[in-house]
Amino acid sequence: MSVIAVVGNKGGAGKTTLSINIASGMHRRIPTILLDSDPQRSSLQWREIAEREDLIDVIDGVDDLAGAVKQYRDRSGCVMIDCPPSVQSEQTQEALTCSDIVIIPVLPSPLDLWATVNVVEEIESARSVNPKIKALVVINQLESRTVLSRLMSEALAEIELPVASTVITRRVAYRNAILQGCSVLDAGSSARTAAQEINQLVDEVVTYL
Repeated sequence: MSVIAVVGNKGGAGKTTLSINIASGMHRRIPTILLDSDPQRSSLQWREIAEREDLIDVIDGVDDLAGAVKQYRDRSGCVMIDCPPSVQSEQTQEALTCSDIVIIPVLPSPLDLWATVNVVEEIESARSVNPKIKALVVINQLESRTVLSRLMSEALAEIELPVASTVITRRVAYRNAILQGCSVLDAGSSARTAAQEINQLVDEVVTYL
């Protein structure tokens, strides 16, 4: 059983949308549970509006994340954690101590790159109690024609963490799927390209486990 946390240190990085879609992709490969540990409970709200019964289950992990991980880790092939947008939060700190992989979505902006530095420091600190923890940076909401997007690879090289070869681009399909109560994998032909991105990223994550 694997535990994967999606961690960020700044709001607006698309953390919850990425959590929902990666977890949905993982669930198509192995039984997966999504723990919502963000006090905003956006993943839970998404699941509540979903009318389909075959979507991934989302569990409240805000008040006792460690207990929720312990409860569900033996029931599923994978537990994913949607963390709050702060690496200093109690929930994120707990997630770092029990996760096998930390996925770090980063927007192509200087502020997001700077915020990621603090995530790197906390991961290094967590290795004192969780020495096997791995990290994977995911470039999220890329707009390929911008100057910042072209500089992302060079800037991320300074962070010294592995960067996923799959890049998630800015597409309206991701927002529409959330509003429809599904993932892009379930959103039909209008989200085909987005679904391909998610499937490629999930393949990388599975290989990384």
